[in-house]
Parts: sequence; C-alpha cells; structure tokens
Amino acid sequence: MVAIREGVTMGLSWNDRRLERRVKPGDGKPLKPFRWWQMTRRSLLSLPLPVGGGISATYTVEVKHGGDPESGVVRARLYRDGLCEAESKLPARFPVPGGTIEVRRSEVGMRRCHFVADGDGSETRLVPDPRSAEGRRMNFAREHPGASALIGAVSVVLLLIGVGLNLLQAAQPISEIPAIADSLGTFESPLRLPVWLNVTLGVGAAFGATERAMRMRYHWLLDGGAGT
Repeated sequence: MVAIREGVTMGLSWNDRRLERRVKPGDGKPLKPFRWWQMTRRSLLSLPLPVGGGISATYTVEVKHGGDPESGVVRARLYRDGLCEAESKLPARFPVPGGTIEVRRSEVGMRRCHFVADGDGSETRLVPDPRSAEGRRMNFAREHPGASALIGAVSVVLLLIGVGLNLLQAAQPISEIPAIADSLGTFESPLRLPVWLNVTLGVGAAFGATERAMRMRYHWLLDGGAGT
C-alpha cells in the first residue's frame, strides 16, 4: 500500500495535494526486466528507502514514454521490491516512507525523478537502470567526464541557437497584430535562412534537449522554448 504520512498532508500546497489525490493503487504485477530495445522508450529508476524496523525496500519508478497501449496516456508506475504499488498520470507525486517521490517528464524524456524527504526537504535523485538511456548517459559521464562536459556544453549552445531562432521567427507575426503594429510598429526578421539550415538547426536543438533529458536537466526557457 502507498504510505500515508500523517501530519504532513496539511503542510502541502494545493498542487501537491492535487497530485497526491490522483495516485491510484497499483495492480501488484511484477516489474518486467529492462530490454535493450526499450532504451529510448522506457525509463526505470530506483532508490532503496528505510521502511522501519531496520528494514529497507527498493522503490522503482517506471515511465513508458509512448504511453499506455490502450489510452496513449503517459503514466508513472511505482514498484516496491518489484511489485506495482501505485500509478499516476504525470506529473506524479507518490507518498513513500519518509517523504515523496516526484516524477516529471518533458516532451523528449525524463525531467525529474527525485525522492524529497519530509522535514528538511532534502532531495535524492533515483538511480537509473544502467541499460536505460539515462543510465548509459550517467555511466558515460562517470567514465569520460571531459567528453561528457563537452557534449553538455554543445547541447546548451544548440538549444540557445534554437531558442534565438524561435524568438526571431515568432516576433514578426506577433508584431503584425493590429493593436501591436499601431503602437509599436512591425518587426521584420533580419534572418532569412534556407530551409535546409532551419531543419538542421531544429534537429540540433532536438538533440540538445534529448541529451539534457538523459541527464534529467531542464530549464523552462532552454528546453521548453526550443520547440521540443
């Protein structure tokens, strides 16, 4: 059963209470093993937590990015020691012993999967399955820190370029709205990029957002504003 944390619920925000209310009991089915072909379609992250009496349990979050086969809705499922204990639409907030597990995703992958402790609010990121995209990226960063940092920097540059292009392209039609045009005038974009370059830069921005999602890095302007 999902943990009930007496005395904590009253201190939650309206949105946190809303997220916890939509958590539903799981079906008790066992967690299926991760397969290599699911690398970009499924995220699996785990963390052992003390449950009392000197005993710990392993909590695992599963997200299938393509959604459920029947409804297409993307859900997070919470497993305790390999058995499905709860599920929720995303974003999700699962009550567990000692705190909550918060799960969010972006259009290209995982955005957040952290255990947040009651009391001090300290956060611990769940550890991805080593066979998943997030796990492989984490292992690469551990084994090749220099190359990992370079790839991360390139991702940010690609996203900055994507955001800049989006802003320039959006500014002209917005400036042509009559009320804005009458008061401020119209804006004509100085850039006239060929189609092939626009497509290339768009692909680069998508790559940058995907790479950051594998590291669960997210910024509302960079990752949300690059069209991903």
